[in-house]
Formats: sequence, C-alpha cells, structure tokens
Amino acid sequence: MSDNKVSRQKPCHHCKNRSASVPPGTSTIHYEKFWLYRHCSSVQQRDRQAQKAGQLFSGLLAMNVVFLGSAFISSMIFNHVAITLADVWILLSILKVLCLCWVIYYLLGTSRQPHAVLYRDSHAGPIWVRGSVLLFGSFSILLNVFQIGYSAILIQCKSRVEIVFPSIEILFICTQAFFLWHHSKDCVQVQHNFTRCGLMLTIATNLLLWLLAVTNDTTHMEIESQLRNDTTSCTCPNTTLCKVFQKGYILLYPFNTEFCLVCCSVLYVMWKNVGRRIGHHVPHVKPKFKLQGVVFGPLLGVIAVIVGICVFMIYQVQATGSTASHQVFVMYYSYYVVLLPLMSVGAVIGTIIHALEKRELDTLKNPTRSLDAILLMGAALGQIGMSYFSIVAIVATDPRDLLNSLILSHSVLLIFQNITQNVFIIDGLHRQPFHNPTPPRKEEEMKEEEIHEAHDQRSVSMLELGQEIRKVSISYIQSYSHLSWKRRVLREISFFLVLCNIILWIMPTFGAHPVFENGLEKSFYGYSTWFAIVNFGLPLAVFYRMHSVGGLLEVYMTA
Repeated sequence: MSDNKVSRQKPCHHCKNRSASVPPGTSTIHYEKFWLYRHCSSVQQRDRQAQKAGQLFSGLLAMNVVFLGSAFISSMIFNHVAITLADVWILLSILKVLCLCWVIYYLLGTSRQPHAVLYRDSHAGPIWVRGSVLLFGSFSILLNVFQIGYSAILIQCKSRVEIVFPSIEILFICTQAFFLWHHSKDCVQVQHNFTRCGLMLTIATNLLLWLLAVTNDTTHMEIESQLRNDTTSCTCPNTTLCKVFQKGYILLYPFNTEFCLVCCSVLYVMWKNVGRRIGHHVPHVKPKFKLQGVVFGPLLGVIAVIVGICVFMIYQVQATGSTASHQVFVMYYSYYVVLLPLMSVGAVIGTIIHALEKRELDTLKNPTRSLDAILLMGAALGQIGMSYFSIVAIVATDPRDLLNSLILSHSVLLIFQNITQNVFIIDGLHRQPFHNPTPPRKEEEMKEEEIHEAHDQRSVSMLELGQEIRKVSISYIQSYSHLSWKRRVLREISFFLVLCNIILWIMPTFGAHPVFENGLEKSFYGYSTWFAIVNFGLPLAVFYRMHSVGGLLEVYMTA
C-alpha cells in the first residue's frame, strides 16, 4: 500500500526491532475514525467513510454559519431598525475570535504533534497565491487603519463598535496571512474532524466578510454626500488628514474583498487535503520557468502593457483631479475594445493547437487543479454578470451614442474573451508537460565555449563583449528553432496573455473604476443596486485576472 511508504520519511530508531512483526509505517499513519462506521471490517474502508462523513459534517457547519450571517446581513439591508450594522459587526467579531482561537491552536498544537504533517501538497499554495495573500492582506490592514482613523475623527457621531471591529479585523488578517503562508501545503494526519471544522468555520467567516463588503455602502454613501456638500449629521472636518482617510478608504476598499476570496480558495484546498496521503510512487516533475522560445508574445505583450499604463495614468489624473471628462472614458474603453479581440483570437488559436497536438491528458487526482478550473469559471461570472447588466442598461437607453457604443462593445467582447480564455487555460492545465531531451550538439558547444573562455580570460575588450552577446543570441535562436511550431505558438500566446492579464489586473485594482464612474449604469439601476453589483463583480473580475496569470504561466511552462 502506498500510504505506508511515506512514513519512512521520519524513521525512528526504537521502531527497528519490531519491523519484522509490524508492517513498516503503520504506527505513523493515523487512520480516521467515525462512530457511524466503527463496525467496518476493513481499516481502509472505515478510513474512507470517516473522511466523507467528516467532510459532510464540516460542510454542514459552514453552510449553517453562512446562512445565519446572510440572514443578519439581509435583515440589516431591508430593516435598518431591527438589525443594525453594529449587530452584524458583533456577530462577525464573534466568528473571527473563534477562528483566531482555532488558528492559534493549530499553529501551537495540531501542527506540532508527532506525524501531524507527513505529506505536503506541492501543487497547493503556489508562491503567487501566497504572495497575493500578503499583498491583499497588507492593503486590507491599511484600509482598516483608514477606517479607524476616519471613525476616530468623527467619534462624536460614530459608535465605538466602528473602531473595535476594524481592530479585530487587523488581528484576524495578520494571523490568517501568517497561517496560510506557512501551512497552505499541509496534509494534516491528526485531529481530522476538528481541523476540517476549523477550516470550514474560517471559510464561512471570510465569505460573510466578503458578503458584507459587497452589500454595505454606508460609508461610501456618507463620503459621497459629503463630497457633494450635502448636509449630513456626521460631517468630516475640512482637514487634509480626514480627506486622506476618505480617499484611501474608497481606493483600498476592493482589496478587502480580494483578500477574502483568495483566503477562501486556499483554505478550501487545505480542507480537501486533510487526511490525504500522497504516495512516493507518483512522480512530480515541476517544469521551471525559462524565457526561451518566445519572441513575438513578449513583444506584443510589452506594447499592450506600456499603452495600458499610459491610458491608466491619464485616466487617474483626470479622475482624481476632477470629474473625468467624456474623452477620457472614450480613451479608456477604446483600449479595451482593441485589446480584448486580440486576446480572444490568441486563446482560440491556442485551443485549436491543443486539439491538434498529441499530448496525453493528465488524469491524476489533483484537488488544486480541480479548484483552479472551478475558480476560473466562478470568478469569470463577476465580469460576465456586470457585462450583461451594462448591455441591458445601454440597449434600454441610447446605444447609438459613441461612449455607449464603446461600453456595449466592451461588454460583449469581455464576455467572449472570458469564455475563450477559460477554455484555453483549463484545457492546457489538463495536458501532460512536454519532455524533450537536450540536444547533445548543444552540450558539446557549451564545453567548447568553456574551453575558449578559460584560455581567453586575460583581458576584457569591446570585441570580446560583442562576441559574447553574439554567442548568447545564437544560443537563444537555436533553442527557439529546436521547438516545434505548435510549442512555439503555444508559448507565444501564453506569454502574450500573461502580460495582457497583468495590465488588466493592474488597471481596476490600483485605480478608479469607470464602470462605476461613467454614470450610465448608476443612473439606470440606482446607486445602491449598482454599488452591490459592482462590488460583487469587480473583486471577482480582479481575482479572475490574477488567477488567470497563474494558470497561463503553468500552461506556458508545460508547453
């Protein structure tokens, strides 16, 4: 059995004498037990049934917590008197304290038990996911600091809960980020059900924090009314510090929802890996990232990034200085209308090449890859949903206007681009990587170059520098020519799409949002309705771009 093999990672000296009578490694495997299946004749069968039961009961726990929190948040929206925002904050604070207690127990107790983490999932928690947890977590902490500062300035008309809640949130974010950075790859082998319940409780808490961020527009409405110089009971004093808190809160608001979504995805993979045993007989060959065999993809991608940064900076200057002009919106949407068809054509060509090539499908069980496909499809719903709402609003008003026709084209192209890119990435993730041996002629050339370098290290001149550059160029061209045309095209397309998704991630993440500021959909649906739609779809759209970059890089490396 493959499960028993891994226990040899940590051999113990006092176990050697009994190795003849006891199968090796059985003492280190903690099979799961559940009272419903205590009469199973086979230990392995009882373990499998107990694992399914543990997942079921922990899932039911999360479902009930989410329904309870959703009922509170919905009641706050439709009945401000009976259930207030402070009541929702108190409920979420209790959940966060419970999650903090479990995380601390896991860090200090569960993970330090003997044979607690015998296996680590190499696919789970890649560096770009953990890096995004730290990035979004840092901005979320800064957001809560701004919220505390804003509430402290207006303490005479603010509740003290509005200072306590962000303080607990900062502690929750720091602890969770530390936990996910160090333990996202763990396959826990002890305290299975307690660990599953703790992970599901943390997932449910993050989902409720995301739901509250999507629907709660109280602070935004308050700041908007103050910027319009409307009379409100709680007015920010005319100081630079208060203006900084206001602008910073609006700018950093999407990062909190991003943090919740990323944490949910990582925690779900950890939940699936509880009790999972990875056999040594499964080889894991992780391809490395090498910038070889690509020329046109990086070139076109860099052009798209440079143009996108210029458009982004011009729009930001206009949007932050005063009300954005009509021409700026035309420029912004025109960039998307030009870029999205190129991305769609590239994804369609890549999918056709996947159908033509003869690579086998990777059918090994991989929870991380399955989750990647689900997240790509689920996160794309954010952009697709917003696009359909925009299409309805434009068609019902005036689709013949220049700006409206650009927004309509942008929405239709965005739907098509999301679908084609998802098909390309998911199909590429399920393909086995290419295995190409290094040509022997290249190794001989490298040896000859080393001999020449050993003899000619007396002086460095411009002529020798030119020769070295020429050698590197020839080596790059040779590596490019060794690839088949299918692999070259796949690499070019993947790298181009990586750079395009990076700029499409930067623009809505670090800047203002024309989808909310052009005024068309906001006037059609109303402020609160469009606020909820944008705050539901925009974080998913940003998460989709970020997640697509990781998937496309993997497609590039396997090609």
